[in-house]
This record gives sequence, structure tokens and C-alpha cells, in this order.
Amino acid sequence: MSRNQSLCTTFTFVAFSSLGELQPALFVVFLVIYSFTVGGNLIVISLIWVTPSLHTPMYFFLVNLSFLEMCYITSVVPQMLVHLLEETKTISVGGCAAQMYIFAILGLTECCLLAAMAYDRFVAICYPLHYTLLMGPRVCLKLAVASWTTGVVVESAQITCIFSLPFCGTGKIQHFFCDIMPVVKLACTDTSHIEIVMFAVSVLFIMTPCLLILCSYLRILVTIVRIPSATGRRKAFSTCSSHILVVSLFYGTALFTYLQPQTAHTPETDKATALMYTVVTPALNPVIYTLRNKEVKEAFQRVTQKNPLRQMA
Repeated sequence: MSRNQSLCTTFTFVAFSSLGELQPALFVVFLVIYSFTVGGNLIVISLIWVTPSLHTPMYFFLVNLSFLEMCYITSVVPQMLVHLLEETKTISVGGCAAQMYIFAILGLTECCLLAAMAYDRFVAICYPLHYTLLMGPRVCLKLAVASWTTGVVVESAQITCIFSLPFCGTGKIQHFFCDIMPVVKLACTDTSHIEIVMFAVSVLFIMTPCLLILCSYLRILVTIVRIPSATGRRKAFSTCSSHILVVSLFYGTALFTYLQPQTAHTPETDKATALMYTVVTPALNPVIYTLRNKEVKEAFQRVTQKNPLRQMA
């Protein structure tokens, strides 16, 4: 680091600065999406909470996923909404670190949680007679705790390593939040060792759950094909379809973003993929799990039919 460079105390987001008069319109769009996401996930959690028939391992993990998605989108979007209305879009280095800690921990936790959900579907379809034994309350709790613990421990170590780097220069982030790659680019020192560690962590802790999910669904597919009746095959597949869609959305953007070398990243692709996994995917999850899940739809109908205001209408 040259002597005439001073360390950054604040970062400036420049992702939306060039949009000018479009920023208020984007504020409305993202506010609607954020409100829909939080409201939709709260509805899913509430439905599962008040419906005893949904107190099963699959919906226990779904509650965890919905809570995680609400926290995930809240770690990014509220600040982005404020910056869309402000001319100066700055954040302190400490605030940037806090944001990165939260969304990185939640992102890795979701990887592990989706793997736990795939294991639940694997046991339910491949070993239905042993399901209650293999997926008891203690097992489900241990899988959930292991998912959250992995996210906290691994990402805390990685983000601490990133923010031990010196940041200097203009401090302009070509992004709308403190994502890992754009922040690492601001370091005024050699980051090759950090990039190697980040790539290794991504391969190990993103690809391992992904491989577990793939193996689970290969076994599930083999089992479904062996079911003699078409009705039975459809019923078995329907219990997995929502999870498959969520996994495809999540891992599609995660693999594209974090398994590329830093030289392959551009501000445009980073922003586009980041909008997918921070805004669009959390908004789609409650839609997928309500519109494609017969049990959740029936629970919603029962709750709305018991609504006193509806009965008076």
C-alpha cells in the first residue's frame, strides 16, 4: 500500500446512482416486493403454527426456511430502499461488515437447511415405514441446529478474514449492498490468498450440500419409478416438487456467483444475480410453497373460513 493512500472509513454504493429519476420508481417496486415477501413468509409460518396437521418434520424445516428468508431479505432491502431516496449512498466499514456477516451466515445456513429438507423427503419416500423413527423431533432439531451452527461458524471466520484487509482509495462499491466480491475488490493489498480461501469455502460448503441434495433426489427418483401406480408416483413427486423449485432457484444463482473466479465477475452480472438471490428468490419461496402445496392451501382455506369477518360478510 502506497503511503499517499488513506484507509477507507466509509464505502459508497454506486449501483443505482446512474439511474437518476428512475430511483423513486425502483423504490416503490422493491418496497412492494419486500412487503410481499415478509407478509407471505409470515403467513406460511402462522399457518403451520396454528394447524396441528402441519406439525411434521417437513413443515418444521419450512418454518426455519421462511424465517431465514425474512431475515435474509431484511439484511439487504431496507437499506437499499433508503439509498434509493438519498443522494449520498454511504455505509461505514463497520456497518458493511455487519451486513456481510448477516447475509453470508444466512446464505450458508440456507444451503445446509435445503440439504436437511432433501434428506427429510428422501426418508419419507424411500423409507416410509421408518419415517417417524428416523425423523423424530430430536433429529429434526439437531439438523436445524447443525445448519445454523455451520452458517455462523464458517461465515464468521470468512468475513472476519475479509475485513482484516486494508481498504483504501475511493471506497466506491459497484453494487447496491456489501456483497463479498465487490468489497474484496476494494482491498489495496494482494487478495489472492483470500480468493483461494473463499473459493475453497464455496466449493466445500456450497457444493457439499448440493451433492447431498442430488444424491437424495437420485434415490428418490429411483424409488418413485418403482412405484406401480401412476397415482402413487404423482403423489410422491408432488411432495418434492416445491423443494426442487426452491433448490433450483437458490443454487442456480449461488453457483453462478460464488464459484466463478474473481476475474470473471463484472459489476453488471454481480448486480443482476444479486437481485435474484436477495430479492426475487425470497419473494418466490412463499408463493411456491403455498400454490404448489395442497396441505398448505387447505390449511389456508380452513383458517380463512373460520375468520369472523368473513362469516359476517
